[in-house]
Amino acid sequence: MKDYHINIFYSEEDSGYIADIPDLESCSAFGQSPGEALREAEIAKDAWLEAAKANGKPIPAPVYKPAIYEAAS
Repeated sequence: MKDYHINIFYSEEDSGYIADIPDLESCSAFGQSPGEALREAEIAKDAWLEAAKANGKPIPAPVYKPAIYEAAS
């Protein structure tokens, strides 16, 4: 199974790293390092998917692809 893409970027405003999953609405996490943000995003993803399943909500397929990979397709 293909997994969801995770963006990680530094936020000056938050003084830390934000990780977000574009395919899962409002699914993001914070960390003091990129690795911590990634670990927290994995936890947030699992919680998001679990909550969607428990509430009978549709689970989107992982389709987001950053522009850098579009040329290679």
